[in-house]
Amino acid sequence: MTADPLSATTRPASGTAAPLLAVEDLHVEIASRGRTVHALDGVSLDLAPGEALGIVGESGCGKTMTALSVLGLLPKGGRITGGRVLFRDGTGSPTDLAAAPEPVLRHVRGNTIGMVFQDPLTSLNPTMTIGAQVAEPLLLHQHTTRRDAWAKAEETLRLVGMPQPAERMRNYPHQLSGGMRQRVAIAMALVCEPRLLIADEPTTALDVTTQHQILELIDDLRARLGMAMILVTHDLGVIAKRVDRVAVMYGGKIAESAGVRSLFAAPRHRYTEALFAALPERAAAEGTTLATIPGLPPALLTRPAGCRFAPRCAYATAECRTEEPALLGDSDHAYACFHPAAAEPISATEPAAVVESPLAGRLTDPGILLDLDNVTKRYALHAGPFARRKGAGEVGAVAGVSLTVTRGETFGIVGESGCGKSTLGRLVVGLEPPTDGTIRFAGRDIGALSRRELRAHRRDVQLMFQDSYASMDPRMRVGTILREPLVIQGIGDRTAQQRRVAALLDDVGLPRGAVDRYPHEFSGGQRQRLGLARALALSPSLVVADEPVSALDVSVQAQILNLMRDLQRDRGLTYLFISHDLAVVRHLADTVGVMYLGKLVETGPAREVFERPLHPYTRGLLDTVNAPDPTAPAAGTPLTGETPSAAAPPSGCRFRTRCPAARARCAESEPVPTEPAGPGHRVACHFPLVASPGPVSSG
Repeated sequence: MTADPLSATTRPASGTAAPLLAVEDLHVEIASRGRTVHALDGVSLDLAPGEALGIVGESGCGKTMTALSVLGLLPKGGRITGGRVLFRDGTGSPTDLAAAPEPVLRHVRGNTIGMVFQDPLTSLNPTMTIGAQVAEPLLLHQHTTRRDAWAKAEETLRLVGMPQPAERMRNYPHQLSGGMRQRVAIAMALVCEPRLLIADEPTTALDVTTQHQILELIDDLRARLGMAMILVTHDLGVIAKRVDRVAVMYGGKIAESAGVRSLFAAPRHRYTEALFAALPERAAAEGTTLATIPGLPPALLTRPAGCRFAPRCAYATAECRTEEPALLGDSDHAYACFHPAAAEPISATEPAAVVESPLAGRLTDPGILLDLDNVTKRYALHAGPFARRKGAGEVGAVAGVSLTVTRGETFGIVGESGCGKSTLGRLVVGLEPPTDGTIRFAGRDIGALSRRELRAHRRDVQLMFQDSYASMDPRMRVGTILREPLVIQGIGDRTAQQRRVAALLDDVGLPRGAVDRYPHEFSGGQRQRLGLARALALSPSLVVADEPVSALDVSVQAQILNLMRDLQRDRGLTYLFISHDLAVVRHLADTVGVMYLGKLVETGPAREVFERPLHPYTRGLLDTVNAPDPTAPAAGTPLTGETPSAAAPPSGCRFRTRCPAARARCAESEPVPTEPAGPGHRVACHFPLVASPGPVSSG
């Protein structure tokens, strides 16, 4: 009798059950422009039926490539050069997907293995309705009738929590919100009831409540359908709460693998330890700067000698630079490190890759730099992309916001997607005029400025965009991109402008030779540095940073946040920092404003707002965050329900339709901001949480 090839994998994942998936010594190369990237170099992992495996690491470490290799979805020029991908579909002997012909792979994709891609908008067909796209896998793989496929598609959309699924079936992707598109992507992956779900960054750039809903949905469906899951993410909070085991990847290899509790309690590889040290939650709790990992992951154009993390590791020795460490430990916790961390929980003060240092003194001026008084922004509804519908009504994106920002401080704006954060940022910069209200910058009403004065205003207020790549002209070299603001404003001659560009690159930690390269030639973190450099080109007083680190992994995020803080200290900058990442805002901000459906519902010192929130919405946001600790108990009651339409907001308090403490008065009158807990901490709530017991975790 022939032995089952799956019985010889590195570890049976669950008791004596044969693994559902076994990746054995996988090697992947990608040839492009005469160069070969060794993307994966001997990756081995296994997955039991019903188990959830998390794959973590920095961008470029091989996470997504491992996931795509399972389904043979390699980029152009990519090929598997060694190893096996053994998958048991339940119908017989396992299939080696690494050697399978294309017809076999097409049968597996979307049928027995479902895939949720990172960006649902680009993975959905803009020319097909939602219903047609969800029904398509059934028509391809199960040869059902169109009527039955349509009915099953609607049922699956209902299963993934899509509101009004029958109506959404006839919508196109651009008509849905980000959270809804992600639900469609999940429905497409699940409609054939696969045995394995691969989710590649399924919640990147989603706000905390949408993220929570998506992850809860996946967990519930896994339990119902008995699916196994591979979750690829850089969010360690998501990993802590949603998987059974974790594989940490670096440089195309597995650096460490363990059960989730074991890994978080005592990481052994110095790279894993450094990733945990870079979490903003730790720095916020200790009042320190973020620990960073110096340098960048290897480019993998050659196979590096020795440990691949050695050039960035504070503990590396000559042995690390010449010899490659093997995976040590046991089947429950393996790591490839010559000088592993202690086998017990690390203390809060123990250094990782870089020793944390206390924050330097902040340059602050008590004078008010920015003052918003009852600012409103309304948009007319349209019948379509080109036609204004008469009498269709308006959407109130910002509804009566008042706030002040003092010189040298960081004012954080948080809230769910669609709450008006980015619109508020555009109003402050002057890209759009407010419908009502007053915005004063340095004492001047920017709504009363002439065109020439407004142009000068934009020298003092700059915007740092969420998507740094999309905000740069891909046909322009970096030197031209950074010179452009100086040219437009007529500042200096060409020589002076080039000197200024060189100084900006020095300030943001990029080589001066970057001036001759194009945006696509930089990593995500490097492009965000370029975005910051462009925002600083005109020496502004205020920088409006709109989700500047939302899509970055934890180590690059730490570098950018530390850089922003250093530049603020050196230049006396003021930041209006917009984000849905509460841990980042808690670390960086001095003052926090919480927005809901166009309204500012709570403002105050960051520590007070996060430790003792007064508004039920703020409390719900904090309770919804995934803390990067698998042993941490649930903080409270996560937010539920859908945000009402801004075109027809609820009467009275806009949060009342989702508030567990809502009463009749909440529907009758709009709450007026008060300071029930003392000066400086304001809340717009009829029944504030003044007696809120104990501090609340921000994740």
